[in-house]
Amino acid sequence: MTRRIVVLGSTGSIGEQALDVLAAARGSEDPLQLVGLSAGTSFLPVLRQASAFDVHDVHLADDAAAEQARTMLGTAGGDGDIHVAASVEELLDRTQPDLVLNAVVGFAGLAATLAALERGIDVALANKESLVAAGELCLEVAHRTGASIIPVDSEHSALQQCLADSRPEEVESLVLTASGGPFRGRGRADLAAVTVEQALAHPTWDMGGKISIDSATLMNKGLELIEAMVLFDCDESAVETIVHPDSIVHALVRHRDGSLLAHLGWPDMRVPIAWALHHPMRPEVASARRLDLAAMPALRFEEPDLETFRCLQLARDAARMGGGATCVLNAANEVAVEAFLAGQLGFLQIAEIVEHALTSVGDQPTPDSLDAARAIDAAGRQAAVTALS
Repeated sequence: MTRRIVVLGSTGSIGEQALDVLAAARGSEDPLQLVGLSAGTSFLPVLRQASAFDVHDVHLADDAAAEQARTMLGTAGGDGDIHVAASVEELLDRTQPDLVLNAVVGFAGLAATLAALERGIDVALANKESLVAAGELCLEVAHRTGASIIPVDSEHSALQQCLADSRPEEVESLVLTASGGPFRGRGRADLAAVTVEQALAHPTWDMGGKISIDSATLMNKGLELIEAMVLFDCDESAVETIVHPDSIVHALVRHRDGSLLAHLGWPDMRVPIAWALHHPMRPEVASARRLDLAAMPALRFEEPDLETFRCLQLARDAARMGGGATCVLNAANEVAVEAFLAGQLGFLQIAEIVEHALTSVGDQPTPDSLDAARAIDAAGRQAAVTALS
């Protein structure tokens, strides 16, 4: 049976790799049909993608880009059968997908996650911010409509697979691995003057700008910790974080009998993407590099340096605070990372901005609607902007 797929954030790193997976699945026994695409401002790449996959419905979040796309389609002859939807909701209603891959970056992806879940559409979630900002709300909607949330992050994909045959009472903790980013092993004095280019140079993963900076500060692992709490219904204390610079072990599950189950593989996002798109089937990913156990490097693990990389500790603090604190954490971090990328503050100041926001406006109720989440997000952003000035 053909599974109809919509990819949101199709011009980003995850989106482009998802299209690689979809191209490879053409003609397979478990066919996937791409029926819709969405991006922010990149209308030319989206139209090229639509043409390549014979997709007739696209969406552009930026109004000016959408108008440019409509103008081009109106004068482009053969591409005139592509419709530019005015919203993600219209895109979903026109395409009627079975699964939405949400690879939108940041808080902006929450509305799309909720739009899909409200329609009973399964979501392959690469937008961790949806669960960080409003995890309980997403779960409530999914439960009410019968939709599933399938993780795309390599760590959470690994955890779900390792948990498949375990009962909750058998599990002691979940273990998330972190590469340590480009600055692993450095102290605070070494990081005071690092450049944007240095922070973007991730040693093992090829990712977009925002997530690369989050990886460098270890905030990405903090956001993933909160995401794991939501997805697997556990407390902050039951999620361990460990630095594993080779990125071969993606996650582990520690059981009460003393054993650990681990998910191993060379870092390649096409593997968890393919697993999510084909779920519950496990497809072949012919392009993925096979792990030669005899030739692979020795597995190294070390405790994260929470004094130097304070964002991970701040994420734990927000998780313990509960309510809307994690939404504030995410909002302030987005503002701080954007400012760092623009050269407006130093690398170590990212954590300072986030801490200021948590201290000043972190005491928030749990968001029970998209509007409530937006209000908390706005409060976090304003607190971060105030700290920047």
